[in-house]
Amino acid sequence: MENSKVQEILEKQVLTVAKAVEEKLDDEIFALDRMDMDDIEALRERRLQQMKKMAEKRSRWISLGHAEYTEIPSEKDFFAAVKASDRVVCHFYRDNWPCKVMDKHMSILAKQHIETRFVKINAEKSPFLAEKLKIIVLPTLALIKKAKVDDYVVGFDQLGGTDEFSTEELEERLAKAQVIFFEGESSLNPSRSGSQARRSVRQSAKSDSSDSE
Repeated sequence: MENSKVQEILEKQVLTVAKAVEEKLDDEIFALDRMDMDDIEALRERRLQQMKKMAEKRSRWISLGHAEYTEIPSEKDFFAAVKASDRVVCHFYRDNWPCKVMDKHMSILAKQHIETRFVKINAEKSPFLAEKLKIIVLPTLALIKKAKVDDYVVGFDQLGGTDEFSTEELEERLAKAQVIFFEGESSLNPSRSGSQARRSVRQSAKSDSSDSE
């Protein structure tokens, strides 16, 4: 008896959603039917302009070093980088295992979020900068917008307190700080589970660690 009631409720919900979708499609079709050739051409021109602007932005971002995770060689270069890009995620690191884990996630996100520049700088070789920004725990990510540090991700405490956090977890944290664009779903491959991402990043970092020893 209960199962039949549940089934009835589900069927009503499905019908309600289907009706809403149908009404929305009808409205869109009606709007298109009312558009004349001039309206359609104007809409096409607007979309072309939007695409052109986005292509110009992408070209500029790439010229500034976006889409790659790179190391900043000096404190002077740090200031130049944060002035050039509106959004920067800077990893203050030292040569240790936790920082190698963070490197792997940063490398992935740099390619996924071309709108933001992802960089790292050796904290031990940047004493003035580390002191100015109060960098104590490594790794620390400084989340920079419009040349100002807006937020920090210190260690792994905000990422589950473990080095086995997924790239998606870091991505969501950066999105919360609005230092990357985020549409509510991970920009990473949805077919890849969090555990798979954690495992591959962890194993890869271990491999790099052993290679450097």
